[in-house]
Amino acid sequence: MSVRRFLLAALAAAACNNPSQLDHVEQAPADTHGDHDKGGGFDIAGTLSKIKDSVDKPGLYEAPDHSADFDASKPHWSVMKLSGELVERAAFSFTGGKGTELRDVITRVRDLAKDDQLEGLVLRVGDVHASVPDLVELRAALHDFRDAKKQLRCYAENANNTSYLLLAACSSIGLAPLGDVAITGPAAMPIHVKGLLDKLGITADFIHIGAYKGAAEPLTLDAPSHESQETLGAILDQRYATMVDVIAKDRGLDPEAVKGLIDRGLFTSEEAKDAKLVDDVSAFDAYRDAIKAPWNTLKLDDDNALGAYLQLARFIGAMPPDRPAGDHVAVVYALGNIVDGDGGGLLGAREEIAANTLVAALHALEIEPSVKAVVLRVDSGGGSAQASELIWRAVDELRAKKPVVVSMSDVAASGGYYISSGATKIFALPDTLTGSIGVVGGHIAPAGALAKLGVATFPIGRGKRATMMASFGPWTADERDAIQKTMKSVYDVFVGRVAAGRHQTADAIDHIAQGRVWTGAKAKELGLVDELGGLDAALDTARSLGKVDARASLEVYPPAPTLRDVLHGFGSVQMPFGLHAELAAIDPRLASAAERLVELVMTFRTTHVQALAVLPQWSD
Repeated sequence: MSVRRFLLAALAAAACNNPSQLDHVEQAPADTHGDHDKGGGFDIAGTLSKIKDSVDKPGLYEAPDHSADFDASKPHWSVMKLSGELVERAAFSFTGGKGTELRDVITRVRDLAKDDQLEGLVLRVGDVHASVPDLVELRAALHDFRDAKKQLRCYAENANNTSYLLLAACSSIGLAPLGDVAITGPAAMPIHVKGLLDKLGITADFIHIGAYKGAAEPLTLDAPSHESQETLGAILDQRYATMVDVIAKDRGLDPEAVKGLIDRGLFTSEEAKDAKLVDDVSAFDAYRDAIKAPWNTLKLDDDNALGAYLQLARFIGAMPPDRPAGDHVAVVYALGNIVDGDGGGLLGAREEIAANTLVAALHALEIEPSVKAVVLRVDSGGGSAQASELIWRAVDELRAKKPVVVSMSDVAASGGYYISSGATKIFALPDTLTGSIGVVGGHIAPAGALAKLGVATFPIGRGKRATMMASFGPWTADERDAIQKTMKSVYDVFVGRVAAGRHQTADAIDHIAQGRVWTGAKAKELGLVDELGGLDAALDTARSLGKVDARASLEVYPPAPTLRDVLHGFGSVQMPFGLHAELAAIDPRLASAAERLVELVMTFRTTHVQALAVLPQWSD
């Protein structure tokens, strides 16, 4: 629930001050103008409508939200803004959550395509942050909008690699007079902190199974290995090919000419127009008014006041969760690091994959008769090998009862691939990062750093390996051998799970495993995925396999958060030593990447063996 919708509903609740009206609202949700005050009741719908109008109406000194001649019942255009981070599921927050959900944008665009009075849409694109696979899915929705005989014009003040791929899907592109277009090509920036650890006297004591398993390299090597550079090169080749193909087709340019434009990289507004990268250079108001048609401004989340009230009722537990009544498909989002235990519960499920939490959800869907098929939407670089195995087992048990279709988003690698490997069918996009079938294990040994501070530790135990998990020093050769044997056993199980799911031999999988990260396009060639396509393609297949009507609503996990989830989910991982604040002053992107790396390292304190892929910072 967005902060705007939450406050709208909370204000309405305060105005009503009558919880008994909830049942009345639920019985007649479509009646927003009826008489709700019979028998001394409160006119909830009227109050909500007035509050919504007050919130939505532009202020005295703000730009109008529609043209003077706009009439919703007559042909018109609409204007909608899109900016910020596109995510699979927005993290809950009373300050508005993190990011805009990709599915919300796609659904909104497709709903607008069905509006008979809407002639066209002006999409005002700001600083958008999204993965290439997510952009591919959104671009498909924009092309569907155009295929519905609607016009699509886009405007930006500036454009980079990410936002330009989005803009290119539009029939016309407008750019601000002093704006620029930067299509410099895809880039990756591995971040290695071994030098810092050496200065601090900290030893990163890690082992990997698989020649390409480079998850620990940022901690153990000064620079990327040959294997890592080979993997990154293949990924960048695929993303470069996608970029060239998109621009060439959408802008009607020769692919070789596009490569030349990418090499040039940076264009002023007029240079971009001359290069046919944009069609018009003007201020936004002039670009919009050149349409010469009535227009109105739309919000991405088409807030409905009564709907917001019902959401609040569900949030506080006054109404049951929203769930389709008839036969339907369930979409299960598996996002973030894979961790042991309960994690942050349902609230945390928007940012992490906790074994106990997700397994319980999968079991619940397994026994629910109205759920005829499940789509598992995966965006994860993995984590705990044990948690991955437990989730794999739950998926396998679910698949024995009903179809399970995996839809890979940006990343479904290592543990993310582990939990996907047993599905009925696997979909990925050409630029999805997947595979990385391998294991890494280790711990951080801070004994040298402590010694510099004058702190000495003396591990004492009974038993040959009694102190191996408690010591602050590196493992001995004997201890490393014990860990490596454990890791090899986990790797063999991982390969076996993949072999069974992909109907291949273990030797065949081992040949393409070894920790190697593959693009979705290559994974399709290797048989690690079945089809190239996004979430829509996976949903279509799940409906077909489950014999579910395409018009049936979806059940989505994790569901909208409730007060219970919030109370059970307090607490978060904090960046140690204040590093985030220090690095953020230099570069927020570096701070974010470093924070993720440190959080991953900290997990090895309790989970010494992981099916984990660590990927570099990607440029926009």
